[in-house]
Amino acid sequence: MEVDVVVVGAGPAGLAASLNLARAQRTVALLDSNRPRHAATLRSHGFLSRDGISPLELRTMGREEVLSYPTVTYERTIVHSISPVDGGFVTVAKRPGTEAQTEVHSPAVLLATGLTEALPLPSMVRTWYGTSLHSCMDCDGYDKRGEPLALIGETDDLAERALVIRRHTDDLVVFTNGVGTITDDDESRLRDLGVVVDRTPIVALEGDREGMREVVLADGRRSQRTGGFVRPVWHASLGFADLLGLERDDEGLVVVDGAQRTSVPGVYAAGDLTPGFRQLAVAAGEGTIASSVINRDLIAVGR
Repeated sequence: MEVDVVVVGAGPAGLAASLNLARAQRTVALLDSNRPRHAATLRSHGFLSRDGISPLELRTMGREEVLSYPTVTYERTIVHSISPVDGGFVTVAKRPGTEAQTEVHSPAVLLATGLTEALPLPSMVRTWYGTSLHSCMDCDGYDKRGEPLALIGETDDLAERALVIRRHTDDLVVFTNGVGTITDDDESRLRDLGVVVDRTPIVALEGDREGMREVVLADGRRSQRTGGFVRPVWHASLGFADLLGLERDDEGLVVVDGAQRTSVPGVYAAGDLTPGFRQLAVAAGEGTIASSVINRDLIAVGR
């Protein structure tokens, strides 16, 4: 198969790009594994006209809109490799559970695969993840306003996150699980705001059908928390793109310029796998920018 653009990933970034490329009368192969990071999330917030929508519903609606254009094809598949060839790139993908293979040639590729995440205390957190506990403070902080909240993480940026969450509650405890780092200066600043830092390891997160209720600590103490936020560690799973030799930052994210171009001509990236804010509207905006830039870059080389 030959198309103008291969788009890898059918989240907000990939769907927005595919929609606008279709409206530029570009042929698009949209390839997606259908394994979104936000699968546990019941409601997404902050997307104009769709505030509170289910992420699954948003993806489904977006996919239906995109596929109403005859120049877009969609395949649920896992991309195994993208290789540079004369005139562009060849993308090889396989359908899950089969040996059926798709090979697509294109002069341009957009990477919009998002991220995978490693949760702190995963066996405990997953029970409440997406309901009582969330990862996006900007998306879900408003809905937790006034509650006794927890921030659970094992990284060195917990103080910064606590300051954002503090906007929504006067009762916040930061749990480092004995791993996360908060400096003495940051702890003093948080204390002045009424935020407690607890470095004791966590042994359980308990609750009932209504949601999380307590954080149980290794020394036997119980902190009543009805919800809060976790700080995952995110990873850009881009092994399939190793042959491209993309420039990555210290966190493994794909480096792009202000027009979503990567360090490899003809390859673009948008959404969570690039440095910046991880929100639906931001990802969709970056996908829209990428589509305009790709179209113009193709025109410039006579495509």
